[in-house]
Amino acid sequence: MKIRKLRIGDYDKLIKLWKIAKLSYRPYGRDRKGKIKEQIKQKCSIYLVAELDGKIVGSILGSHDGRKGWINRLAVLPEYRKQGIGKRLVAEVEKRLYKQGIGIIASLIEDWNKTSAKVFQRLGYEKHPEIIYFTKKRHPKI
Repeated sequence: MKIRKLRIGDYDKLIKLWKIAKLSYRPYGRDRKGKIKEQIKQKCSIYLVAELDGKIVGSILGSHDGRKGWINRLAVLPEYRKQGIGKRLVAEVEKRLYKQGIGIIASLIEDWNKTSAKVFQRLGYEKHPEIIYFTKKRHPKI
């Protein structure tokens, strides 16, 4: 298995992976192909896929704001889970963020996603139940 940067040509396979993994998907907003194409060019973006025999079996989106790193959209195809793929993807994003001088990394996980919560807890991430997440959307479908 190799971990490599996401390419825009991977877009359809990425979206299929997210759907199979039951991750939320915003096709008219931040997840549309044009937006992903813009995002992967940004220096703060670390968008990676795990590839096995030419097949994308996992993905992760890392980014930072100059102070804190973020991990989003960790996904592994169900038949490839429990083989360390997610762990390797997280470790690679962490390594790249640390190299950029980012010392704190966080992941926002929706409360229904118990599997991701368990994965991140096993990887040493601390849950902060006292934090309430607010958003303000310029456009409702983003």
